[in-house]
Amino acid sequence: MSVFRHHPYRRRGVIGVAVVLALVAGLQAPASAVPSDEHYAKQLVKKVDGKNVEKHLAALQSIANASGGTRAAGTKGYDLSVAYVALRLDAAGYKVQLDPANFVESWTENSPPTLAVTGGTTYVANDQFFTFQPSPSGDVTAPIQAVDLVLPPTPTPTSTSGCEASDFAGFVAGRIALVQRGTCPFITKVQNARDAGAAAIIVFNEGQPGRTDAGPLDLGEWRLGIPMVYADFSVGTDLANNPGAVVHLKVDANLQLGTDYNVIAETTKGDPDNVVMVGAHLDSVPEGPGINDNGSGAAAILETALQLAKVPVKNKVRFAFWAAEELGLLGSDQYVAKLSAADRDRIRLYLNFDMIASPNFAYKLYDGDDSDAVGAPAGPPGSAQIEDRLETFFNSHGLGHVGTDFDGRSDYGPFIAAGIPAGGIFTGAEGEKTPEEAALFGGTPGVAYDVCYHQACDTMTNVNATALDVNSDAIADSTARYAFNLTTIPD
Repeated sequence: MSVFRHHPYRRRGVIGVAVVLALVAGLQAPASAVPSDEHYAKQLVKKVDGKNVEKHLAALQSIANASGGTRAAGTKGYDLSVAYVALRLDAAGYKVQLDPANFVESWTENSPPTLAVTGGTTYVANDQFFTFQPSPSGDVTAPIQAVDLVLPPTPTPTSTSGCEASDFAGFVAGRIALVQRGTCPFITKVQNARDAGAAAIIVFNEGQPGRTDAGPLDLGEWRLGIPMVYADFSVGTDLANNPGAVVHLKVDANLQLGTDYNVIAETTKGDPDNVVMVGAHLDSVPEGPGINDNGSGAAAILETALQLAKVPVKNKVRFAFWAAEELGLLGSDQYVAKLSAADRDRIRLYLNFDMIASPNFAYKLYDGDDSDAVGAPAGPPGSAQIEDRLETFFNSHGLGHVGTDFDGRSDYGPFIAAGIPAGGIFTGAEGEKTPEEAALFGGTPGVAYDVCYHQACDTMTNVNATALDVNSDAIADSTARYAFNLTTIPD
């Protein structure tokens, strides 16, 4: 159902579970006086029917039901989800590519790790320090070098140790980096240490109450290339007070990788030097079928692609259904990493749709200019214009909206890091709806946007049909407009 006749807030029943191939009808050419982007946007919004989007969700639910209740990376449910999407896109005439993406299938330690000062203290494995899973094996004996530590720690977490490449100015390649927890992700600290030539890294806890002891942690990232351990604050301060100490650090582990596939589908027509990318992750968490997270986004962009298939677009449109997002954005991250500089430059913008039908929804638009939310910077140039485009759609239909940060939790992250402008829609996850949002969107304040987030109950009954319908129309509108007109996006 189109947004122009959308129904009030209610739940729709499950439509059937049969695998349905949508028949794509061609769209009429615009009258000469009507701009192509305006004409085709209106036409595509009418064509992208919420009922058809729900049929794709029902198919994903059926796939999960036949696959142990999940569509997670490395499962039969994910493989069948890929097949469902790829076959429909191929039948619609897209150039479809299955793009491999690796993930950690298993990781085990053969023996406890070692951390010892030569001629001094030997620390207790799995008590005073732990191996960061999935660290590669490595056996390093080298001097330590502290990196931008805050000792003693301040009352609130403020350490930025290792968060910037500049923190490693003067770092001697081949040494073991000693880094303090705080501010940025552990992975960022390890990446910066590796890039500075560290042979290994020790990250120790920051030191405030509740942030003193280490513990086992899974970073989900195996490509960092150096052995890495997480230590108690007391271990870190002990080493920091012994500058130049030679340390023996050893990790002995087995790592087994698995492979899943991104589904990449591109229009046969359109300027290949001006690519509009539209993406959503296709995998769920192991605990459930992931119908809102993120069957909703995947189903909406699939239906948009099927209806766009017969349109003679001006700019090439590339749809991406990402693998292993729930394991750390692995599908999108590896895809962007493999692009040449020229191929990155051809991607003029990236639109991301992750969880667009939360039951206690809010219409959240990614804050491209950092004017609405706090805690994350603006997106690359062009991101503000994408936010404006989505705002125009919601405003034109009398629908409220709020901003939401680019907080790095979805597949826009690798594109932003590569300098590609991004935007999109999000209806909320485990966070609680505010009273102001309840006044604007309805629903219940003080309750999670999605009470079934990452749970087995994220099924068809967890989807808000109004939000799904409205956001599917917004996706169709923005996709069609950018397929014909990129004048607002920096070259």
